Amino acid sequence: MSAAPLGGRPIRTAVVGLGWAARSIWLPRLRRHPAFTVNAAVDPDPASRAAVTADHAGTPVLAAVTDVDPTQVDLAVVAVPNHLHCEIASSLLLKGIAVFLEKPVCLTSAEAERLAEAERVGGARLLAGSAARHRADIGTLLASVAELGDVRHVELSWVRARGVPDAGGWFTRRRLSGGGALVDLGWHLFDIAAPLLGSADFAQVTGAVSGDFIAQAGARVSWRAEEEAGQPGRAASVPPDVEDNARAFLVTEDGISLSLHAGWASHEELDVTRVRVDGSAGSATLRCTFGFSPNRLARPELTLTRDGGTRTVPVPEEPIGTEYDRQLDELSARLRDPSGPGRAIEEVRRTIGVIERVYASARAARKTSQPTPV
Repeated sequence: MSAAPLGGRPIRTAVVGLGWAARSIWLPRLRRHPAFTVNAAVDPDPASRAAVTADHAGTPVLAAVTDVDPTQVDLAVVAVPNHLHCEIASSLLLKGIAVFLEKPVCLTSAEAERLAEAERVGGARLLAGSAARHRADIGTLLASVAELGDVRHVELSWVRARGVPDAGGWFTRRRLSGGGALVDLGWHLFDIAAPLLGSADFAQVTGAVSGDFIAQAGARVSWRAEEEAGQPGRAASVPPDVEDNARAFLVTEDGISLSLHAGWASHEELDVTRVRVDGSAGSATLRCTFGFSPNRLARPELTLTRDGGTRTVPVPEEPIGTEYDRQLDELSARLRDPSGPGRAIEEVRRTIGVIERVYASARAARKTSQPTPV
């Protein structure tokens, strides 16, 4: 995108939260994209601010989100720990600043309603970030669905061989993260399911969770260098209380079934994402690797099966992380779209609602499986 989107000028952007995602994903991309300027970087941690100053000299750095000036900023890209998403995004929306909020957008349905109210009162746009739908291989898969007839079943899995994030920090503490692999990876999977399932709600939801790998040092993520100090909620003595694997089976009101598996770690050799769509006239299967893990498939593979024959569908290859560039390409159009207000929050309500139901099902199953005291 080369045209300046707002009144003939680039989108003036504040990046809120200066951890790994901001410094590795958003700041570099925003700086080189012609439709954006970085007008502020915000974080209460002095070390994080100093790191951004060293890497991006000239970027104004602020200690508090309350210091963000709505006359100088059009959009805030919020990449803070999960438990702060709703609070920070709501405060910015109420100031009239549009917000691009990293997944998970919120941790509860109550938080979703708080965000909806802040968007309405502040008159600013809430945009939800989830990169998976912007991948070229996912785009090719979705385009192929037209050949499959009526969708009957969708299988979604993102299972890492090793990839428990930030063990001992906020990612593995439910109070701060909202959950484990289901919230972290599952949000992306549900985002992919949305265009396949339409607007129908889920009539049936059954789920199970487990934590066989989360305490193993060898299962930890290897591709992001988390700081060992200064991370919110980091405490080596606090044991993890979230799942490293979540599985669910769901059925929509229209009778379409969906199976989902989100796993931070497993017995597998490689990190593999699998999306399969079964239709009345055929099936399509995509195998690839989401995210930044180096422990990945060499290239995405998409096959289409009809009438007993299977053929390979060419999939464009792209550098890792291109989906984030593609999100930025779409942001200005989404900000200008007159039908945009309220659109993101509707998907957010649906996603967090079904995540809550999966966790509720898993809790209920654990209660009923425990032996009755004599």
